[in-house]
Amino acid sequence: MPLSTPSPAQLDVADALLALLRDSTTEPRPDDQLEALTLAVAADLPVLLWGEPGIGKTAALTQLAESLDLPLTTVIASVHEPSDFSGLPVIGDDPAEQGVPMAPPDWAVRLVKEGRGLLFLDELSTAPPAVQAALLRLVLERRVGALQLPSAVRIVAAANPRASAADGWELSPPLANRFVHLQWTHDHDVVVRGLGGTWPRATLPRLDPERLPHAVDFARRAVCGLLATRPSLVHRLPSGEARRGGAWPSPRSWEMSLRLIAFATAATSSREVLSLLVRGTVGDGPGLELLASLDRMELPDPEVLLADPAGAELPERGDLRQAALDGVVSAVGARPEKARWEAAWALLARAAETGAPDLVVVPATTLAGLRRAEWDVPPTIERLAGAVSLSRRADEAAALVGSGARRVNGAASAAGAR
Repeated sequence: MPLSTPSPAQLDVADALLALLRDSTTEPRPDDQLEALTLAVAADLPVLLWGEPGIGKTAALTQLAESLDLPLTTVIASVHEPSDFSGLPVIGDDPAEQGVPMAPPDWAVRLVKEGRGLLFLDELSTAPPAVQAALLRLVLERRVGALQLPSAVRIVAAANPRASAADGWELSPPLANRFVHLQWTHDHDVVVRGLGGTWPRATLPRLDPERLPHAVDFARRAVCGLLATRPSLVHRLPSGEARRGGAWPSPRSWEMSLRLIAFATAATSSREVLSLLVRGTVGDGPGLELLASLDRMELPDPEVLLADPAGAELPERGDLRQAALDGVVSAVGARPEKARWEAAWALLARAAETGAPDLVVVPATTLAGLRRAEWDVPPTIERLAGAVSLSRRADEAAALVGSGARRVNGAASAAGAR
């Protein structure tokens, strides 16, 4: 039986239902990857979101554009020709005198007329090499044909891994090195709340004007300090084709990292956000080395700690606190004096009272070995005795359990052999 044609009234009801389904709200919600994306956009760096199909990359960009009040222009890179980015030749009245100008496409003209916007280059990994080559100038210089895009235009791209992309290509190294690469994953709670009508809200990071000079100085010291001691990291093109299509270190990407560190410092972003940005710019290996260098820069000066043990501010993170205490003991060893030795004991006692007591065991053992015969044992050591003793008993118990397990396993193996 043929289907009946819906009446206009039924279509109006259907449209009303669709409007209700599209109706949603937003809420402030901590989201590291969304904050990293927003920070990179604020820093005016091209960003490339990597993720499986259907993961929400396009939806995140749409919501980001709305939150930042930027008109969104979407260009599907894989369905365009190279001339759509390099410009179409237009022959004028006198080519010998005037040359042949390269006319830009309509979407670029609209962006210039708006004066601002978010340019979204979707399906980048399915664009053939010739299109990727044409995109080089757009991504780096913001030029489309003879047209210069306004400085208020930001560029974000999205791509699927080659294994899950339809007719996918690896990104060319020159194009890949122009992006901040962010791995985009879904958060179960965000998806559930979003389907319920509430999505997280992207907001521009709040940059503290008073921290700007410090942020720039900190970023420059971090990057230059690492590259001064690790010159091989300045430029390292990966050997594999797949890795060349991701983040890798070059003078260009180190400059991008420096900018992102400055922005993250001025915005007091978390270490997790900074890690996403740094590793997404120079790669995992060099990025982790840079993060470790940043940690060492943030360690308090051992001499400052020794000067005022009672008021000393120790790092909260266990690994940084351990490094700070080891630095203090090393400073005492380099210049052993009774007053400094006693100040170090006072600092260890404070560390045991304000954090994990087991972190002071190794520094305390080393500090005890620095004692001179004429130095009296300070009363502070009694405050540490319990923590050190408890930690040692725990270590001994763990060793006994491990030894017992090995004996049981050995006996079981011998029984099985028989």
